[in-house]
Amino acid sequence: MRGPLCLVLFIIGGHVAMADDLPPWGEPHLAPIPRTEAEKLRIDAAVASDLHKGSPYESRSAGAATAMSPPVHAPFSEPASGLTAIQALDFRLGEALFEKLWVQGPASTISSDGLGPLYNARACSACHINDGRGHPPEDPNDPTPGLVLRLSQITSDGLVYPDPLYGSQIQDRAISGHLAEGSLRIDYETQHVTMADGLVVELQAPTYTLASSSQGPLNELTMTSPRIAPQMIGLGLMEAIPEADILANADPVDTDKDGISGRPNRVWSREFDQWMLGRFGHKAGNPTIRQQTADAANGDIGLSSTLFPTPYGDCTAQQTNCRTARNGNSAPQDNQELGDTALDLMAFYAGNLAVPVRANANDAQVLRGKSVFHSSGCADCHQPAFVTHRLPDDPVRSFQLIWPFTDLLLHDMGDGLADHRPEWHATGREWRTAPLWGLGRTEQVSGQKSFLHDGRARTVLEAIMWHGGEAATARENTRLLGSEDRAALIAFLESL
Repeated sequence: MRGPLCLVLFIIGGHVAMADDLPPWGEPHLAPIPRTEAEKLRIDAAVASDLHKGSPYESRSAGAATAMSPPVHAPFSEPASGLTAIQALDFRLGEALFEKLWVQGPASTISSDGLGPLYNARACSACHINDGRGHPPEDPNDPTPGLVLRLSQITSDGLVYPDPLYGSQIQDRAISGHLAEGSLRIDYETQHVTMADGLVVELQAPTYTLASSSQGPLNELTMTSPRIAPQMIGLGLMEAIPEADILANADPVDTDKDGISGRPNRVWSREFDQWMLGRFGHKAGNPTIRQQTADAANGDIGLSSTLFPTPYGDCTAQQTNCRTARNGNSAPQDNQELGDTALDLMAFYAGNLAVPVRANANDAQVLRGKSVFHSSGCADCHQPAFVTHRLPDDPVRSFQLIWPFTDLLLHDMGDGLADHRPEWHATGREWRTAPLWGLGRTEQVSGQKSFLHDGRARTVLEAIMWHGGEAATARENTRLLGSEDRAALIAFLESL
């Protein structure tokens, strides 16, 4: 049952959000067909999974859109099954834009210029490795992007705004004639957790420092939040989950007293000029794939669009040289660097990356692990299944039984994972429940395992042991497992 949201006042990107007395939520971009009572009964039966047995549907995590034969070298880069020939072409065009190396503007290639002046990567694919997760740098000389440091300050009356000098995040690269804002230094302190059977799990607690800063140290009032690029699969299907089904699981004041207080994030839609449910990003800070794509293009690469029109990206008023640099805005691109056509293609690509089929969903050890997953309390937040909206103009995403293992809600994850930085209605201790589909292919896709919002966890078990707050009970239940049940739980998670 949903409870009242506490009064919170935030200002992000020029918009003020009051948690009380807001207009209704909305899904104006989907235009779904309402469900009949008979369909609701079918859906309830379909998402109710036997905790001890395999389901005939679970191996196809994304329903009919599941990639049934994903390539070994890039299993997250396949288009959703069922795309038409025209849609498949749009997917490949979006893929080309996603992998494009942007250059400094203005340039003769008007569809490729607009980089920076300050930036973190020259291409979306540089951070989303093979459409999977990014990871923290392995050492100070690691050239691979994939982790950014978000910044903000907050006033005594609750107003949140970017750092007045460095903006919303640190850009560690710059075009010619400009200086990067600095680089990140990561130091780790080792912590140990002893499992009930004596196994010692080593955790690494990171500390982030702005090094080689071109404009001086960060203000002591500036809050920081490290973020790795999340995996890209299944985004379009998560966008098509009915808002009502997500909100039905919210319990902000823990009315049922089970210790789980999931809350929705309410964010401003620049595209539809209204409040919407946040779904994307580590704190559910964007409502749609299109806005998430435009936001990342502007902040990480420095590209302007109709949703984020600043051609200088994240440069602040104090960074005069950056704001007055020549840019790549051009008439053929809607007087932006990333025109609407290009943005639509990139969003289409991001929304139609397929989830690969599960190969061993009904193995005996995996089924045992499934039972442990539920009995330990993991499924209280990592909700296994949803059925998407019925969308008459979008059959690939329409009325699909999917298994993302997320409730798309915010949860207090405790002090160990807290970044103490609010984002819209997310507090500094809250994170959106991460989807688990594709979890077992992380190393295959990205080259190494890196989990949680900043990639600190090198194994699935480490990630679980970092859980606190609302997830503390599930973490402790996992710690108390015997070795066979623990191995079965990990086998289940890595089968997803």
